[in-house]
Amino acid sequence: MPLTEPQILQALRGVLDPEVQKDIVSLNQVKSIKVFEGTVSVEVGTNSPLKDKLRQEIQAALSQLGAEEVFVNFTTNLGSGPLKPAQGGAPRHAPGAAPGAPPPPRGLPGVKHIVAVGAGKGGVGKSTIALNLAIGLALSGKKVGVLDGDIYGPSIPTLTGIGPRPPQIAGDRIIPFTISSPARADVSLRVMSIGFMVDKEKALIWRGPMAHGAMKQMIEQVEWTREADAGTGERETLDYLIVDLPPGTGDVSLTLAQTVPLTGAVIVATPQEVALADARRAVRMFQQLGVEILGVVENMSYFICEHGSQYDIFGRGGAKAMAQEMGLPFLGEVPIDTKLRQHSDTGTPFANFAADSPSRGPLEAVADQLDKQVAVRMATRPMARPLNLKIS
Repeated sequence: MPLTEPQILQALRGVLDPEVQKDIVSLNQVKSIKVFEGTVSVEVGTNSPLKDKLRQEIQAALSQLGAEEVFVNFTTNLGSGPLKPAQGGAPRHAPGAAPGAPPPPRGLPGVKHIVAVGAGKGGVGKSTIALNLAIGLALSGKKVGVLDGDIYGPSIPTLTGIGPRPPQIAGDRIIPFTISSPARADVSLRVMSIGFMVDKEKALIWRGPMAHGAMKQMIEQVEWTREADAGTGERETLDYLIVDLPPGTGDVSLTLAQTVPLTGAVIVATPQEVALADARRAVRMFQQLGVEILGVVENMSYFICEHGSQYDIFGRGGAKAMAQEMGLPFLGEVPIDTKLRQHSDTGTPFANFAADSPSRGPLEAVADQLDKQVAVRMATRPMARPLNLKIS
């Protein structure tokens, strides 16, 4: 039987903080719990120097409960020592929250909508679609940022032409890079990726807790706002933050869903059935997380040759049929375009929207459909936000 969050919390009530000898749930040290396919990830806030001992006890308690694999990620509590129980022995917890419950996701200051772009498998052009979606929205007048959450294989540094180079740091905030349209000075994107900070040939071999921590840092420590006009003190905010996720249904997607309230997710798939089977799994993962699917994009839908003829290499229409079967919005088709590939390799993505680009119309249509789906979602569910993760 799948594990549930209440079962895990109950098991953790038997784990004592090694310094104050109180259980970590009553001390409100359990900050988040994630459960997915037999794997449990627990975030614990503590200043105790005996973290190794605490990790072993947590792993032992949850393994005994039936967890196949247990990851423990530690964060530092504010203050100079371990959390003490409130007066009278009552546990501390956020107002209105159940004792020991993980805190709800918080929004990003200065960001209106956060949209995740995911795929069930690699090689379907997810990162290319994510970046060009962002550019299409920016060209329509939106203020847009791109966060490369594909921390195992970051593609955004190559696709944008920024390459590996460290970003600026202001205090404890990371300043994203900015790329601008050569044709329109008023159109730009703010961009951040883990790939800016590592060598492009270095393999990023991270297990769950490391990936979780890296993603949280990328989400919470990047300064997405900027000065709107020198001397006014006003900050320019974002209408959209597009987050390019790793392929599959792993820990990074879970971290994102718990850390910030997502407006929704976009699923990228190619038309053939082998890709659609994995795309369906990605859809179900987001639905389990309480994240609404804003739409499906069929990439590599057809091939445009140099003479303008179209060829359905992968069997055009498979992703559209999948969307209809699952009751999901279909955002559009994007062709296999040699120029799009060239612009991606050279880091000149704005060229995909030039007047003579075969991809311009399809990409603009997908971005427009996404913007409309977001507007519909906000009109019909104005108070919607993701729940604390309870995956079983």
